[in-house]
Amino acid sequence: MLNDWIVPDWPAPAAVHAVSTTRHGGVSVAPYASMNPADHVGDADIAVARNRSLLAAQLALPAEPCWLRQVHGTAVVDAARAAAATGADAAWTAVPGVVCAVLSADCLPVLLCDQAARCVAAIHAGWRGLAAGVIEQTVASLPVAPEHLLAWLGPAIGPASFVVGDEVRAAFTEPHRAAVDAFRAATAGGWHADLYRLARLRLAMLGVSRVSGGDWCTARDRERFFSYRRDAVTGRMATLIWLAGP
Repeated sequence: MLNDWIVPDWPAPAAVHAVSTTRHGGVSVAPYASMNPADHVGDADIAVARNRSLLAAQLALPAEPCWLRQVHGTAVVDAARAAAATGADAAWTAVPGVVCAVLSADCLPVLLCDQAARCVAAIHAGWRGLAAGVIEQTVASLPVAPEHLLAWLGPAIGPASFVVGDEVRAAFTEPHRAAVDAFRAATAGGWHADLYRLARLRLAMLGVSRVSGGDWCTARDRERFFSYRRDAVTGRMATLIWLAGP
């Protein structure tokens, strides 16, 4: 893939198309350089529009992505019916040619599809949404049983860089004691939290056992990824998924 964008390495059917962008390949200038498709972070509107156009052209997208107004919640929308900039953190579709998309810069993008290419979904899972159940809500919205789903975990902040307080740890461990293993004490206080492990735990509890990805740290890889924790003012990566037409 040009621009070193990431094509998921997962056993998805051929009709399922997916990609996660990096910070390369666009026209934005610092601190948004260069492929920033997010229109809510202070970047110039003309640059964002050009980046979205470049993204669509490079991927030969069948339609404009269903861009969400992400709110760190659990709302899930049908991308084929959702209005532009709907407040939600996940989108799904069973319609070929409809593109689901989420934006992230440390939060965890999660992609779902089923073995028979009947549906796909994109999830924005920051720690708040993950703890509140955005993965569970998305899986419940899909017209297939969880055991038929495949999942891919995209670029997010890694546990070495993600330090949280007691309240975040409690939000995960009080409902599910198994989540204790996703936290380790930080030297200066607080806890190193493993978003990838927390997501895998939630997926496993739902019956989704085939999970790929989860090998990056957006905060540590300054050259390749945007990171809100690292830079505060920064762009976003896009993670997209869609079904090819007949």
